[in-house]
Amino acid sequence: MAEITRTFDLLDHLVEQYPKDDMLAGKVNGEWVKYSSHDYYKYAHYLAYGLCEIGLKEGDRVVTMSANCPEWNFIDMALAMSGIIHVPIYPTLNTDSYLHILRHSEAAAVFVSTKVLLGRLRGALDQMESKPQIYTLANIDGEHRMLEILKAGIANRDKWMGEIERRKREIKPDDWTTMIYTSGTTGQPKGVMLSHRNLCSNFTAHALVNPCDNRHKFLSFLPLNHIYERSMNYHYQFKGISIYYAESLGTIQQNMQEIHADGFCAVPRVLEMVYDKLYAAGKDFKGIKKKIYDWAFRHGQRYDYTGLVKVQPFYRFNQWLLDRLVYRQWREKFGGNRLTVITGGSSIQPKMVRLFAAAGINIYEGYGLSETSPVIAVNDPAHHQVKIGTVGPVLDGVEMRFDDDGEILTRGPHIMLGYYKDPEYTAQVIDPDGWFHTGDIGELVGGRYLKITDRKKDIFKLSAGKYVAPQLIENMLRGSEYIEQVMVIGENEKQAAAIISPNFNTLHYWALKYHLHYRDNAELIGLPQVHDKMRKVLDEYNKNLAPHEQIKQFRLVVDDWNQNNGLLSPTLKLRRAPLMEKYKDLVADIYGRERSSQSSFFSAFKSVELPTMPWQKKQ
Repeated sequence: MAEITRTFDLLDHLVEQYPKDDMLAGKVNGEWVKYSSHDYYKYAHYLAYGLCEIGLKEGDRVVTMSANCPEWNFIDMALAMSGIIHVPIYPTLNTDSYLHILRHSEAAAVFVSTKVLLGRLRGALDQMESKPQIYTLANIDGEHRMLEILKAGIANRDKWMGEIERRKREIKPDDWTTMIYTSGTTGQPKGVMLSHRNLCSNFTAHALVNPCDNRHKFLSFLPLNHIYERSMNYHYQFKGISIYYAESLGTIQQNMQEIHADGFCAVPRVLEMVYDKLYAAGKDFKGIKKKIYDWAFRHGQRYDYTGLVKVQPFYRFNQWLLDRLVYRQWREKFGGNRLTVITGGSSIQPKMVRLFAAAGINIYEGYGLSETSPVIAVNDPAHHQVKIGTVGPVLDGVEMRFDDDGEILTRGPHIMLGYYKDPEYTAQVIDPDGWFHTGDIGELVGGRYLKITDRKKDIFKLSAGKYVAPQLIENMLRGSEYIEQVMVIGENEKQAAAIISPNFNTLHYWALKYHLHYRDNAELIGLPQVHDKMRKVLDEYNKNLAPHEQIKQFRLVVDDWNQNNGLLSPTLKLRRAPLMEKYKDLVADIYGRERSSQSSFFSAFKSVELPTMPWQKKQ
């Protein structure tokens, strides 16, 4: 088997090692359209010839803005073998960000999939004096199509075949091939320059962790413009795993069932939603069914990959029985197979990892950044290299150490070439010895397993001088069924506090149980009973925190925090600056700033401890 050192080497690899009929597949008009390994090779090359025909040159930057689909891969490989820099971008950015990326990258052309996405881009294009060429994947009146480039490539195959083969021979592993604009949580996106070696060294290493092979199918739904899902798609191709692209986020479960998928990539938020739905389903059961369902949850949350639970009396029998009664039905909702699920981007609650693993859904939790191509460490349940609550052992070929303050540093072939047009910032994050400073704080558990404890820049100091790591506390609090999202605050303040977006499905169910009356969510979170309930939830978690880390005050909000309103990044991380701006009045209220004497009076009145009422004792 030839070594894979450039991304487009995967095409020869697939044709030679895995000539299958469904290497890539996407839904068109309700039907799965499949592309064989040979189709993939052929269309990518024809597109490469077409790119030459329309005048694109080596080193040009080409932007893609598209939902996941097989055609995305055709473009990606065509650009790579042509020596053209691929710049995939999120379809959910604002006009200013699009304008910045198009100008900063000096894009020569843009491939956009639909009329809706082209409309989002139009505001930025209208402000550009020198506009890139626009090509659409869909048929849009008045626009050039990617199909035209494909046809031009077919018609001029003999003219450009020799040129593309020359470029392929001359492209080196260390040559720049793609630019990923980091979503970030503040400021303008930065262009991360990655080479073929960056990408190939990384995906060939983390592919060794996956127990699946060319007999299996994976569903892809995280955006391919993000390096995480893109690297996993290369990983699948390296192993000959068929890739089926979900129609939308709303059809994931249906698509999983249709193809009988063997796995997928997800961010923890997706898995949290699955967990919440499974948990909520049990609330509708009565009698023996409810007892069995609740037993399945309790049993699953004792699961440990190390096998310690297997020495406990009757655990194996209980596992077998619950699999027949409950867990097998869960898997049927996702196609029926035992699943390999890769997750990253933020931490996932250990209780979820345990429950899913008991149910035959193995979670491979990992860690990395765009600048590291991306994987630094990953858990490996298949080879018993896993510790729940960590992101696993460091990947083969990756060096890692800790700086004096606990920051994770890494070095190796996975480290980016640098930030485009920004040598100063590049020098800030990559030191003279080649160590990349991740900005994350971590530790080794058992001398082997990496645990992320916080973001260096997010750690804040209380007025008393004590440091608080908010992400660690937030990840813990999101383990509550009553909390959807939470932001811990308190920089330069006397104590830590929290802004909480509740899980209203759970809260409504609880309110119904206690016969509470309210008109809407805003009225619900204003009820004193709800405040008392949330206080009890927080107090349970406070028992596991140091005194200075404990959440002393909190405020509930009705808003949904998501990408569209700018409160979450495209990778579903909290965007703290916009959140702090949005809730500045609540923050001021918590810490008693800029308040009138009347509001102070009401705060004092609210703090008076009232006697416990009979109905409260039932809780």
